[in-house]
Amino acid sequence: MNAHSAELSGKARAAAECKAKEDAGQLAIPLGEESRGDLIEDKTDIEAPSETADLPPGRALALADFGPPSVSAGERLMRLAFGLGVAHSTIVAPFRKPQRPRLLATVSPRLPGDRAAGMALRAGHFYICGVKAPFAQVDMGPLGNLSPPFERVVHGFTWLRDLASSGTPPQCRQVGERLLMSWIEANPVEGKGPAWKVENVGLRLMSWLVHAPLLISPDNRELRFRMLVFMSDTARWLDRNAGKADDRLGEIAGWCAVVAAGLLLPQGKPRRLYGEAGLAKALGEAMGEDGGLLSRSPDAQMQAIASLIDLSACYQAAECEPPQMLRTMLHLLVPPLLALRHGDGGLGNWQGGGATNAARLNTLIAASGVRTRPLKDPGSWGYQRVTARKATLMFDGSPPPFGKHARHGCASTLAFEFSHGDHRLIVNCGGAGLAGGQVPVRIEQGLRATAAHSTLVLGDANSTAVLIDGKLGNGVGEVAIDTREVKLENGAATRIEASHDGYAGRFGLLHRRILMLRDDGQELRGEDVLEPSGRKGKRGKVPFAIRFHLGRHVEATLGENGRNASLLLPDGSLWQFVSGAEGLLLEESLWVDGNGKPHPVQQLVIEGFASRGGGNFSWLLKRMG
Repeated sequence: MNAHSAELSGKARAAAECKAKEDAGQLAIPLGEESRGDLIEDKTDIEAPSETADLPPGRALALADFGPPSVSAGERLMRLAFGLGVAHSTIVAPFRKPQRPRLLATVSPRLPGDRAAGMALRAGHFYICGVKAPFAQVDMGPLGNLSPPFERVVHGFTWLRDLASSGTPPQCRQVGERLLMSWIEANPVEGKGPAWKVENVGLRLMSWLVHAPLLISPDNRELRFRMLVFMSDTARWLDRNAGKADDRLGEIAGWCAVVAAGLLLPQGKPRRLYGEAGLAKALGEAMGEDGGLLSRSPDAQMQAIASLIDLSACYQAAECEPPQMLRTMLHLLVPPLLALRHGDGGLGNWQGGGATNAARLNTLIAASGVRTRPLKDPGSWGYQRVTARKATLMFDGSPPPFGKHARHGCASTLAFEFSHGDHRLIVNCGGAGLAGGQVPVRIEQGLRATAAHSTLVLGDANSTAVLIDGKLGNGVGEVAIDTREVKLENGAATRIEASHDGYAGRFGLLHRRILMLRDDGQELRGEDVLEPSGRKGKRGKVPFAIRFHLGRHVEATLGENGRNASLLLPDGSLWQFVSGAEGLLLEESLWVDGNGKPHPVQQLVIEGFASRGGGNFSWLLKRMG
């Protein structure tokens, strides 16, 4: 028997054992701390693929990967019956009494939390986006006016991950039980209030299942039984509502929890089959052809990966082989995320996210078990990435996400970020998705505006209308883009040329941006061009501003002629910014990191009046010495 045949037979044997245990209900394992360490055997890691080469541009997904996992005719009938509302206990054992609620396995979490936030919980505070809030001051009820970050953590019980990272289960259990009882008392009515948004319910049920030892003491039988009943009731609510989330990311969280409940609660095979089909559909509708979510948000990409990591841990705990679809999704979601890393290993500020640091991103990727390289060309996700030695250029070369996908949609078309080594020179403000912590909610829409990004703004208007609730309106409908290598007198460079029509309706002008990064990474040239959108240009002038938000530790000094500025980096290197137009200004700005903390920074602004007949404005960023 060759290695491939052995692997296939091993998988078939594991699947058969899983099916037998599900049907017989033989996966019951006690929740005590003593059993936790010996729960899962040292098995081959099904999530860890071998090292792969760069993924080719425009890699298409096979539709079969997004279909429901292959099942037998009997299992298809089982899934259909469950979808029609037949109880899972009736399907699995129609002539027996339903089994009492219990957990069939204890999960070993793969993804660690924030220890500092966990220690704050043990001290009696929530610690969310840098804000400490005593338990007594957090209204967990349906009328509680929690900001979005607090709502997700409090009602989604994602704080359990942080609590688990702060100590052993006996050390943390008292806090977990206290907060659990407070939440149950504050939410006595099922389906009422923000606690019962599909995404929050999915996150909550998954957190309960993955971190059950922090909530259920082996010695408190009454609380244990009450909690297990509550888990079962929540799972039944999700069975009916997982597909009714506000957006695709919420659906993914809901369906992951349905599958996890099918794995870890008794007689759950019909639920698992039903949930796997729903999850495949939700992921297929949320992802583009290269694995990037259609929200174009790196933060949402990380949340989806985290949900699948928790689900993979549930499969492992239940000793059940996960469907190929799950591994395929993880392998598709990771490379686009890696493509948006700067030289310091952290992410850029795109579509409402903060600048996630390298440590947090590395922890997520390690927990996924996926070992791969960045997507070579993330253009299908809407971004362009160019590297030249120590320099990294990232460029938004796509229209913003559609309203049904956008959660914190930003009017950022043709914006760019630029870093050299560990230092970021040009950034976007970011952080709209973290508003409600240290970032005030009142500036959330401002952080989504075109002016909060390093690009050109016409008439102080957004290239795409920024609406409430994170949605976007009319504006950029089409982006033309061309990337090529060009020869220079002193070497070569990568040239990106793109244009958008976001200002055509209001001002009759198209914005075209040309960026050229020299292959030694020492020079970035740019030109912003305004062209009439019709055959005949309109008369008059319109105010414009080209904004370059500077990195956190960049010290900027304007030149005397008003056309240039010196940029000093922490490593002592000096960069020169030169504008071909008069009116270069140095103004205040802010930059939001991945923890939701805003930092004061500066921005360079080229401003003036542009003719409606068109105009062009060139600039240069060059390392000196």
